[in-house]
Amino acid sequence: AAAPSVAPFVFPRITVVTWNVGTAMPPSDVTSLLHLNTGDTNDTDMIAIGLQEVNSMINKRLKDALFTDQWSEIFMDVLSPFNFVLVSTVRMQGVILLVFAKYYHLPFLQDMQTDCTRTGLGGYWGNKGGVSVRLSIFGHMVCFLNCHLPAHLEKAEQRKEDFTTILNMQQFEGHAASGILDHDIVFWFGDLNFRIESLDIRFVKYAIDNSILSQLWEKDQLNIAKGTWPILSGFQEGPLNFPPTFKFDVGTNQYDSSAKKRKPAWTDRILWKIKSCGAPHNPGGRRPSRTALAVTQLCYCSHMEYVVSDHKPVAAIFAVQFASKTDKPLVEIQVADEWSRPEQAVVRYKTATVFHRSSWDWIGLYRVGFRHYKDYVAYVWAKQEDPEGSVYQVMFSEEALPKGKGEYILGYYGNNYSSITGVTEPFQISLPTSEEGSSQTDSSRPSSEEEDNSTLVLLAPKSRSPSPGKMKRRRSRSPSLPKFQGLILRPTSHERGASRSPIQLPKEELPWRSAESRESSRAPGYRTAGEPCGAWCLSDDNPLARANPRNLGLLPALRLETVDQAMGPRRASADQGYPARRMSPTSPTAGAANLFSTSPKEGSGSRDSQDPPPTAATTGAPQGRAAGPAL
Repeated sequence: AAAPSVAPFVFPRITVVTWNVGTAMPPSDVTSLLHLNTGDTNDTDMIAIGLQEVNSMINKRLKDALFTDQWSEIFMDVLSPFNFVLVSTVRMQGVILLVFAKYYHLPFLQDMQTDCTRTGLGGYWGNKGGVSVRLSIFGHMVCFLNCHLPAHLEKAEQRKEDFTTILNMQQFEGHAASGILDHDIVFWFGDLNFRIESLDIRFVKYAIDNSILSQLWEKDQLNIAKGTWPILSGFQEGPLNFPPTFKFDVGTNQYDSSAKKRKPAWTDRILWKIKSCGAPHNPGGRRPSRTALAVTQLCYCSHMEYVVSDHKPVAAIFAVQFASKTDKPLVEIQVADEWSRPEQAVVRYKTATVFHRSSWDWIGLYRVGFRHYKDYVAYVWAKQEDPEGSVYQVMFSEEALPKGKGEYILGYYGNNYSSITGVTEPFQISLPTSEEGSSQTDSSRPSSEEEDNSTLVLLAPKSRSPSPGKMKRRRSRSPSLPKFQGLILRPTSHERGASRSPIQLPKEELPWRSAESRESSRAPGYRTAGEPCGAWCLSDDNPLARANPRNLGLLPALRLETVDQAMGPRRASADQGYPARRMSPTSPTAGAANLFSTSPKEGSGSRDSQDPPPTAATTGAPQGRAAGPAL
């Protein structure tokens, strides 16, 4: 087959944000910080957000290990309506890096890896250091590096040593770009903590008040270092036309009025570097024509309207000209414009000749506005048998399909690439709801009062099963262990396991389930994404059921007090003979999961887990597959 054609193009925009949040809670609105709703037709297509000093006290880290941290939640909530999807994230104590992209770019974002380096307390503490996300964007290697360097005016040499350590320690797999500076483009940002030398605090404030900031530039430690430190050779930065971003009285726009009276400084910075030479890389083996890359900074500013921290956030917008653009994704998915009947839920797809399939590949059904690749409504395993032609075909079950009307897209998750390698345009699903179907059934046949009462007993509320005899038990999507890659403190990239399983924890059959019910829950060729939880289901008046239902399925932003309220009736039910839930001993947080799980049978694990994949005997899935993608 001929290689896909390539053509020079300009990737519209990349926005980079850095903010030392000073352990504060997130504000209610971050729209202006992300430069959304600007009315510009050339909107940003990728956003990298670097945070420092996120609250990492023990109780907060426990909550964040079980649920998504509040800062990540608010950025996902704000960006998902604009078609942004979280593609990668990494956290090291209070240092967090989030990378978002428009969903239609996902097939062209590959080879994603993360790493972190601790430099606090001689490398044993992660309050200082750097976290990075690297990925291939249309065949070009790009690295985002978020750093928090040592503070204080006299620690300039220490900042140099720590930055050198970060560059030397962070290594990635593969030959395309093993080190940070090996990437085609590097964005370096964070609370770099460089200060203004020599000048008195009164003169610094005078220059700020009279908008003569240029008189401070030559005394800025980072500007001085760019001309003297070889490690900073090639790094570029836009003009500092905004006031110093540190240090402010919290809740105001007034510089430090405490007894310490710290001198204002540009501590929060965004720089970039273009590799001097090199051709674009592509993990699929395609190498486009060699031309120069270009990065143009369109905006570099601070946001004085945010007062929750003693730092002001800084944002920069870049126009990046890549050498070339691959026209075709690795997987092309074909789907009808509308699914109005269950039998229309047919998905056809074909793969490129260079695509490396895996038995763990799956196709997810997503609502338009989904937050990350695990935020699926339903999924079906990709077929592994070679088709007679070049097109594969799979079908979603009726029970897995969402009811009602809405816009959805399909995404093919390639396990060997750890990313979505193909997406569709939005299409409509218009299926009758369970209430509509039950009302039509009731009106089509006469029923006695006795029959109605028996139906109420046999059928659970809002059951999708057309009759009691056909009820199936679907696996619950319980948020017992909701983890997203990088949201917990993880080992570095070269210390992680290489398990390919979407689910790392083996499932255990509950003793009260009969062999007949287990057999009936197995579907030939697919697994649905949910399963009724019987007596453990949450009623509509339960506090846990009311807590942000969009997040409840995968990464809930629940508060512990809300969970405690929801657990009340469940603790009482323990005396009524319900079976105790069991968690795999391989789960590092099994005890906490037993407390927060909303299902009697659930365990989910990170893709970075060292645990072996479950067997068909423990999950009821076909041999060689787990019961479903990681939750």
